Amino acid sequence: MTYIPTGSVSQEVAAVMSAKVLERFPAGSPRGSWPAEEYAAARRAEGEPATVVMDLKSDAFLVVVEGPEDAHRA
Repeated sequence: MTYIPTGSVSQEVAAVMSAKVLERFPAGSPRGSWPAEEYAAARRAEGEPATVVMDLKSDAFLVVVEGPEDAHRA
């Protein structure tokens, strides 16, 4: 899991990792990050390189995929 600093979730994810947010899961859930991890695993099984990150300001786990410019970096 990766920490994303506080601020606008969409702007931060884009600025920090040029990523697209696929889904959001509340961090206060009794199961913690498990729902986000399960969702990301299902996306990875479909061939999408999904990752779970934590946004502290919105208190949510975000499932993201890298943007196209990151996918071509070596």
